[in-house]
This record gives sequence, C-alpha cells and structure tokens, in this order.
Amino acid sequence: MDAVNGARWADTLAVFDLETTGIDVDVCRIVTAHVGVLGASGEVLERREWLVDPGVEIPTAASLIHGVTTERARLEGQNAATAVAEIIGELASAAAKGLPIVAYNAAYDLTVLAREAERYGLAPLPGPGPVVDPLVIDKAVDRYRRGKRTLSVTAAHYGVRLDDAHDAGADAVAAGRVAQAIARAYPELAALAIGDLHARQVEWCRDQAESYQAWRRGNGEPEFTTSGAWPVRVRTGA
Repeated sequence: MDAVNGARWADTLAVFDLETTGIDVDVCRIVTAHVGVLGASGEVLERREWLVDPGVEIPTAASLIHGVTTERARLEGQNAATAVAEIIGELASAAAKGLPIVAYNAAYDLTVLAREAERYGLAPLPGPGPVVDPLVIDKAVDRYRRGKRTLSVTAAHYGVRLDDAHDAGADAVAAGRVAQAIARAYPELAALAIGDLHARQVEWCRDQAESYQAWRRGNGEPEFTTSGAWPVRVRTGA
C-alpha cells in the first residue's frame, strides 16, 4: 500500500530530530541530527546521524542539554553545509518513497533546517510534507490534559520509553513511536489519508497558537505574539 495515499500512514515512518545551538529558529545552527525509518512495531529499520561543526560557538546552555561542546564539534563535526545538504537529501528521499516525516514540534526542526539551507545557498526540503507532528496532534485530540507537553512527558503518557532525552536519535525514534501510539489510541486518526492529516495539523497548529497568544495577552502580556505557521514558520519580521 502506498504510504501517502493509503490509510495506514503510521505503519512506516521517517523520523527526524535536531539538536542545535539555541531556540531562535532564525539564527540557531544544527549541532546533531538524526533521520531514520521505523517499521509498524516501532522497530528501527534505517538510521543515519550527523555531528556537525556549526561554525559558531555552541553556548554552554545548549551544550548542557545535548552534550556537545564547541571543542568537540570543531574536532569531530562535519562541515555544516555538507551536513545540511545530506540531511535534506535523506528527508527528500524518504518523502519520495511516500513516508511521512515525523518530528516532535516539527515547526522548530523543519524551520531550522530551512534557515540552514538558505544560509548555505541550498535548495530547501521540498514541501515539506507530509509531516506528522505528535505535539500538535496530541494537543488537538487531548486538549484539556493538564501538565507539560514535552517529548519526555508525552512519551511517558503514551507508554513510549525515552531513556536519553535530547539525543537526536533517541528523540526522533521516540517521536515516531509516540505518533504510532497516538494512531493506536485514536483509530479515526489512523484511518485518515496522510494528506488529510497534514492539512488538519496546519489548522490545529494555527488554532493552538491563537489560543496560546490570547491566554498570554490575557495574563499580563498584551503585546505577546506567536506564530501558528506549520510545518515551517515565517521568518521573524516577514
């Protein structure tokens, strides 16, 4: 069955995650990356990982999260432009095979990748799509669940093991398995064509951002704004 046009989008998934130099998608750089493929039981069928020399200092705060220092990246890391081109190529190849790309908080990772492509004069990832974002989907189907929605917390909620959070490989695989767990928990989502699920996430992410913005403005931050663009954010100020 074609993974894009068939109803069983969760059977085989491409998974993607980045660890970076910071949180601002317009300026941060890739430090580590993972692109893999999961089978229907969450087994890892393919995996490829990158350690990248971002060409800038890695802030201590970021190193404390993902464990990669500036010194290590310079010594062991791949040239950034080459790595970005390879990451895009792996994701494009997966998409060409009809595999949805799973990324938790996809608008972060895919926007960083788009900005890096622009930075190095590379063609961006086509689309990108179809994309599956377990964060957006979980917030839509279980809107009123209390507590944080980090990958670690959400993975635990769905019974997915994540032993090494903030390792790109561990996070990517966990995100794919969470997507599959959500599909099992909500058969109506599993039955959607992947293109329809992608379109719904565009709407859900916009609605979620509008709701969050209204909440922040109603709680003492009248100028607060946030983007609901998904799966790639509009450049700040654009």
